[in-house]
Amino acid sequence: MQPVVLVTGASSGIGSALCKRLLREDAGVRLCLACRSMQKAAATKAVLLAAHPAAQVTLVRLDVSSLESVLRAAGEIQCRFQRLDYLFLNAGIMPNTHISFKALISGLFSGKAVHMLSTAEGLITQEDCITADGLQSVFETNLFGHFILIRQLEPLLCCLEKPSLLIWTSSSNARKSAFSLTDYQHSKGKEPYSSSKYASDLASVALNKHFNKQGLYSSVVCPGLVMTNLTYGILPSFFWKLLMPIMWIIRFFTKTYTLTPYNGAEAQVWLFKQKPESLDALMKYHSCTSPMGKNYVESRKVDVEEETAEIFYQKLLELEKYVLARLNAPLSPK
Repeated sequence: MQPVVLVTGASSGIGSALCKRLLREDAGVRLCLACRSMQKAAATKAVLLAAHPAAQVTLVRLDVSSLESVLRAAGEIQCRFQRLDYLFLNAGIMPNTHISFKALISGLFSGKAVHMLSTAEGLITQEDCITADGLQSVFETNLFGHFILIRQLEPLLCCLEKPSLLIWTSSSNARKSAFSLTDYQHSKGKEPYSSSKYASDLASVALNKHFNKQGLYSSVVCPGLVMTNLTYGILPSFFWKLLMPIMWIIRFFTKTYTLTPYNGAEAQVWLFKQKPESLDALMKYHSCTSPMGKNYVESRKVDVEEETAEIFYQKLLELEKYVLARLNAPLSPK
């Protein structure tokens, strides 16, 4: 039986590159693109079918910043498929990003240049907003919308005979210092993206604790520094023209400068080829590129305390109960 794969945020960037690479690995895979824009999704599907005419590619409209959209998409997915083998939780936003040019200039001429450009620590802040669901936008898009999707799709994901795998797209910017259990939506800080990505690391660890015995496993990947629409939106185009030569030079010394979406998807493709039950629940899998352009995967332990992950998971369940009650929606299909 061919694997069924669902990819959120599949119409551009790493998501689009991942879909192309998955079909190269297994042209028989049943691929579902879950995207906010059906026009962009249809264009991506056309590109995939042009390269693989016999491929099974379907579309579903999914906006993870809207719980109504998540619930509607989950219902549609359950009508189409009897199970899901892989769920790539890739959709994400980094809105209203601001650069500290003072930190950028001083950092470029310091011993911390590589670290700063690799993690954006001390360099980037964002201004968040509230969604129609009354949640912080970055939190709901990058973390909570995906969490609700997983919960709704449990009947398709939990199978002891053939384990399923969740793959969260995390980030090198996922820092413990940006996250707080007392403000897990990051309504008071200026680094909601970093907080949301660290939250995905926490969620993955907790999900493994609760669902491994049901045949559902979870892993996190870091694509490295990839030039996508998210990245290009941080700075005016003329700054990127100045920075790109420097970044290509830094790439010779920093293996996480994957730069292209194709390279950034390396860890996701690698996980696609592994047995879910063989993976370490406390590892993050990093896409890396050598100075000569060879892609490989490196595993590193996530900076997560299991007790904190469990507390956060319980908070997510409480929030799920609250928001779904307002929508008169069931907690999860029976």
